[in-house]
Amino acid sequence: QVQLVESGGGLVQAGGSLRLSCAASGVSVSSNPIGWYRQAPGKQRDLVAGMARSGNTNYASSVKGRFTISRDNAKNTMYLQMNSLKPEDTAVYYCNVVRGLTTYWGQGTQVTVSS
Repeated sequence: QVQLVESGGGLVQAGGSLRLSCAASGVSVSSNPIGWYRQAPGKQRDLVAGMARSGNTNYASSVKGRFTISRDNAKNTMYLQMNSLKPEDTAVYYCNVVRGLTTYWGQGTQVTVSS
């Protein structure tokens, strides 16, 4: 059974930092493409950051230079370090892992950035 359990969300002031974690079981974060998405109220879910199996990363232009995706293979956990947060970063953040034709999602964690 595959589970992705997210943690680390919360309320932070603009300019602050948060680190999101996504602990995986039943699927490997090192052997599959992984990513972080976010969804603000009334908007679609958009990619924030992704990492290929090779370790190559890509970022949405709105977060480039501020957010960093990483993974700890030994812990089978992925992370999203978010710095210089802005109110427009407020959203529910979701981690995902793609294995073959199947995409697995975490339950989501709320990030709220106050101005």
